[in-house]
Amino acid sequence: MTDQHPITPPPELFKQWEDDILNERDNVDHVLDCAWRNGFQAGADQELEACCEWIDQNTGRWDLLAELRAARRSKPLSLKAQALKEMDKLDEMWDVTSIEDESLATIRRALESLPD
Repeated sequence: MTDQHPITPPPELFKQWEDDILNERDNVDHVLDCAWRNGFQAGADQELEACCEWIDQNTGRWDLLAELRAARRSKPLSLKAQALKEMDKLDEMWDVTSIEDESLATIRRALESLPD
């Protein structure tokens, strides 16, 4: 292969994956799964940066860059936020007695008191 596509992960990343596979022979399936995910992420990150560069060079709208990055690379919910979301589901699903309702309220207060 003589021409490298512009959205190909860098050689250092391929080397890291190769080293991981050689070091984890017993867990090759897991390493390959991680390599696939990391490869797709690296390609998507490069594509996003190419889009941001194009916007910057062709529109002069640098204010859009941060918005674009935030929209395309949003952070996953924290464990606290995930737990509170599950509590909301429980509240909707269960017809609870006053004792169970008090228990759920205690759990919710504990979750809400945790730092983000």
